[in-house]
Amino acid sequence: MATEPAGDPARTLAVLWRTGAHRGRKDLGVDRIVAAAVHLADTEGLAALSMRRVADALGVGTMSLYTHVPGKAELLDAMVDAVHGETPRPADVPGGWRGRLARIARDNRDLHLRHPWLLQVPANRAVLGPHVVAKYDYELRAVDGIGLTDLEMDSVLTLVLAHVRAAVQITVDADRTRDRTGLTDDQWWQTAAPLLAQVLDPARFPVAARVGAAAGESHGAAYDGDHAFTFGLDRVLDGIQALVDSRQ
Repeated sequence: MATEPAGDPARTLAVLWRTGAHRGRKDLGVDRIVAAAVHLADTEGLAALSMRRVADALGVGTMSLYTHVPGKAELLDAMVDAVHGETPRPADVPGGWRGRLARIARDNRDLHLRHPWLLQVPANRAVLGPHVVAKYDYELRAVDGIGLTDLEMDSVLTLVLAHVRAAVQITVDADRTRDRTGLTDDQWWQTAAPLLAQVLDPARFPVAARVGAAAGESHGAAYDGDHAFTFGLDRVLDGIQALVDSRQ
């Protein structure tokens, strides 16, 4: 279930940009609180996040947190902004704009796999913090000057990141299923494939039988997250290539 940040915009921006007056313990601070919250979400999931749990992890009283962060909603926004500062931003990436977008996609995939709770934060309401804005500016530069309008540049980036998010969601779901069942995809397929062969009539489902067998043999499972991510990204970039070529 998605978790919607719902903090007061003015208070949220004050936390994100650290513009509020310091009122709390000097040995605590927003950065330390956010780091503890991110660690909690990474290890136990976003459902475990609460101001009390973060305070316990820091060994302070819950009210001490509120002198730095107004509430859980503002804390979540600060967490999102903080982890978006982790993506690398190399100046020179080979392969032109395609290479740059592919690198951005891979780096964002790694980010979401490190912090899968990001998938529970709606992408439609941007967190306007310094790390998010800097990342957005860097990523837009990947397609700046290739003939696209400003709106198209924003839409291209949205398209690429949407593919990343969808691909990571399936991978995270698969990991959770493995942890819950105790079976890897390969182990599940080894058990399911012979049973499926007994009931799946190739004469009745000729295309499904043929294609499913080919995919299962290739992946060693019903699904391969790495293949799906790479294949889908290549097709997304092909579509962007057609748009860029149409401007020349």
